[in-house]
Amino acid sequence: MNTAVASAPPPATMHDAALAVRYAGIRARSVALAAPLSPEDAMVQSMADASPSKWHLAHTTWFFERFVLGSRPDHAPFDADWHYLFNSYYQSIGPAHARPQRGLLSRPSLAQVLEYRARVDQQVIALLQADALDPQARHQLLLGLHHEQQHQELLLTDIKHALWSNPLQPAYRDDLARHEAPAIPLEWRDAPEQIVEIGAPAWPAHPEFAYDNESPVHRVLVPAHALANRPVSNAEYRAFIEAGGYRDVTLWMSEGWALCQAEGWQHPLYWDDALEREFTLGGWQRLDRHAPVCHLSYFEADAYARWQGARLPTEFEWEAAAAGQPAHGHFADADRLHPGGASAPGQGADTALLQLFGDVWEWTSSAYGAYPGFRPFAGNLGEYNGKFMNGQWILRGGSCVTPEGHVRASYRNFFAPSARWQFSGVRLARDPA
Repeated sequence: MNTAVASAPPPATMHDAALAVRYAGIRARSVALAAPLSPEDAMVQSMADASPSKWHLAHTTWFFERFVLGSRPDHAPFDADWHYLFNSYYQSIGPAHARPQRGLLSRPSLAQVLEYRARVDQQVIALLQADALDPQARHQLLLGLHHEQQHQELLLTDIKHALWSNPLQPAYRDDLARHEAPAIPLEWRDAPEQIVEIGAPAWPAHPEFAYDNESPVHRVLVPAHALANRPVSNAEYRAFIEAGGYRDVTLWMSEGWALCQAEGWQHPLYWDDALEREFTLGGWQRLDRHAPVCHLSYFEADAYARWQGARLPTEFEWEAAAAGQPAHGHFADADRLHPGGASAPGQGADTALLQLFGDVWEWTSSAYGAYPGFRPFAGNLGEYNGKFMNGQWILRGGSCVTPEGHVRASYRNFFAPSARWQFSGVRLARDPA
């Protein structure tokens, strides 16, 4: 999310003085994202899957204190009790406050958390400017920057849910850019059967950053298939609703149908019942017919695909299509914080596959699992990804609240199939006739 952030991840060979500039920019961006919020806003936790904005600000700071400053024998903790409060799930280094109860943390105050950030930033930047970090601490700092960008996205998705859950449903900001443009017709792009290389070289042995779950590079046979040239639009998804898609059990997976009935799903999260408006980070807005539909669970995306006589792409089909393409699109840096149509400014309508990056995360039909030969990050940071490879599904491409430069063709996001509060949408795939 991020005008202050460089557009591409730094190579591991970046000089520490340049890395200090990038560190300061990313850290400042997080504070800027929280600036529209009151202290009361910043401690709200509207559901167990979300976290308060204040906690995001503190946890990302704890990461740098624990894994960068904490590697130095002369480091004195800012507050030893905060290690418990702001640890997330690193059980190998100690217990953590229960995730569903993060909204109970009225203390420390937001002002104290911001002071904590400033103190840690001052120490980290001083070490970088002095070239005083050993290689391990430097690698952990680089990982921490990408980790912070993930939490910038979560801060926005979580506060959107919190504000929508408030009966007053206030806007996060009332000055967000909004542009509507007609989407180009949905067409199919054929891809032949081929063997493709999937994944990214393991970091930090390779200088370009990638998470451990993206490696190693390996070959996969991708059968012949076709992909839609753009994500499904709001108008197209509305037709599914009006045709009775939420009432037709034959379109749904069993678990998805049970959830749909139990929670009374009738349309995407944040739509009104008249199917005319949706709640955005800019408050209630008229539904943009041409923009990609978002805030769908995996079950909703899959049901829509079945209704269309299609399916969701595999993550390998998606990556094969995205490989070699620049990761350009509507990211958080555009400061609209909502998806836009495929022919909106900056999107070339003559491109074979539009909006692979940005706007909405695209559900795939691939379960989140390890690649052949997967090795987690060394040490405590091995808990970062691998232990979540169960009951999750892969999404690709980033969204309108993802920081530009944070994602790449090999990037693997993952959520439970019931998740709806993320900016998740759908691109159709189909097999040869």
